[in-house]
Amino acid sequence: MNQSPLPQSAVIAVVGTGAMGAGIAQVAAAAGHPVKLLDARPDAAARAVAGIRAQFKKMAEKGKLTVSAAEEASARLSAVENLADLADSALVVEAIVENLEAKQKLYADLEAIVGPNCIFGTNTSSISVTAIGAALKHPERLAGLHFFNPAPLMALVEIVSGLATDKAVADTLYATATAWGKSAVHAKSTPGFIVNRVARPYYAEALRLAQEGAADYATIDAVMREAGGFRMGPFELMDMIGHDVNFAVTNSVWRAFYNDQRFLPSLIQQELVDAGFFGKKTGRGFYDYREGAVKQEPQTEAAQAPAGKITLFGESTVTDALADKLEHSGLSFTRAPDTDGRCASIGNAALYVTDGRSATQRAFESGVANTVLIDLALDYSKASRLAIAVAEQCDPAATASAIGLLQAAGFAVSRFLDVPGLAVMRSVAMLANEAADAVNQGVCSETAADSAMRLGVNYPCGPLAWADQVGVVTIRDVLANLGTSYGEDRYRISPLIQRAVFAGRKIHD
Repeated sequence: MNQSPLPQSAVIAVVGTGAMGAGIAQVAAAAGHPVKLLDARPDAAARAVAGIRAQFKKMAEKGKLTVSAAEEASARLSAVENLADLADSALVVEAIVENLEAKQKLYADLEAIVGPNCIFGTNTSSISVTAIGAALKHPERLAGLHFFNPAPLMALVEIVSGLATDKAVADTLYATATAWGKSAVHAKSTPGFIVNRVARPYYAEALRLAQEGAADYATIDAVMREAGGFRMGPFELMDMIGHDVNFAVTNSVWRAFYNDQRFLPSLIQQELVDAGFFGKKTGRGFYDYREGAVKQEPQTEAAQAPAGKITLFGESTVTDALADKLEHSGLSFTRAPDTDGRCASIGNAALYVTDGRSATQRAFESGVANTVLIDLALDYSKASRLAIAVAEQCDPAATASAIGLLQAAGFAVSRFLDVPGLAVMRSVAMLANEAADAVNQGVCSETAADSAMRLGVNYPCGPLAWADQVGVVTIRDVLANLGTSYGEDRYRISPLIQRAVFAGRKIHD
């Protein structure tokens, strides 16, 4: 990409001055552009200008901007009342209602007003850029310019090319977003683009676990945070986003992919929406936020004694972490070569990292009755909680010893119903699978997929880099076993992952 960014003298217009529009205007003004704000609501643009100026003043008071820089940025903002006032714009960003016809009409009207080189950048999060452009005489000037809320703070911007988008237009927007201090990624117009598409499994797998009674909301959230390293668990995140919004995006992506089972909406979330329990903003969602409500705590196993001889098997991140933690606890152990994939044993209990099978199935197929499965962790040396599943054949004393071993290693232990894949492992496998499919379908590059998920939704690791870390063979096996367990196309393996396995390489090789 050799395209230059828009010069600072270029006028940036923002149509729609809600939270997103105002945030985008603030970013553009801070970057040195004259910015015009327009809104169909009376006085909304003027209020947005006043609000942005107040933000610049606060930033100056906190030392994040000089007083002169804040004043100059504020002076570059102006509220206008008519589309005709945008005639000199070099870029028009729309952040209006998520409605195809409304966006088409806006840009069709603007075509008769702005110059031929003016770029149209839609901030849509879910509507096809190609479809918006279909109503234009010159759809080549339109591209997605998708910021994330709050726009001044979130680093990611998705540059989305529709079928007719001129490459030079996409490249100019990429360079401009970069000049504004953002991390831009290119994407093809596809349902959900990168982030809203790839993120679906984070919610979907948690909702399936809840639907199956694997664990309660607070426990699943705690495991995803304390073992998976995610900033927020899926249920508290959905409550924060709002179920009206999150459920609508899920439905939009599901319908756009012709009811693909990978994006199947959840009846649990449907019920919350039907009840008007949208999350924090209404006081109730998965959790109760009303005054006086009792905070839900994760299920944590009672303390158990680690009874029996401890052996750690093979060399892996989990066995190395267990060794360090047990040494710190003063417990003695021996090490032995890996013979059947187990990471540890204590007495008669055998501990394995989940491979997508249930503990009961694995015990049956291996002949090891006292099978206890542990979940994936982003970093076992730093994780403070682990989820486990126990085979129905497992002796209670063996279960207690296994729990005691993990507790002695410093983990809070949450016991799940014996579901395949537990929580972190199945979520990471599905996130990696969806990211791989997006890459395989030409939506984005491997690097863009990982960057988008780290910067757009604050994942602790890009899903494809995470797959490389866990091992693409392991990810493939987890998906295959989940598919066998559920008998659903939902867990079909991306061709990109299969090719990496067959080639004996990492995804990022």
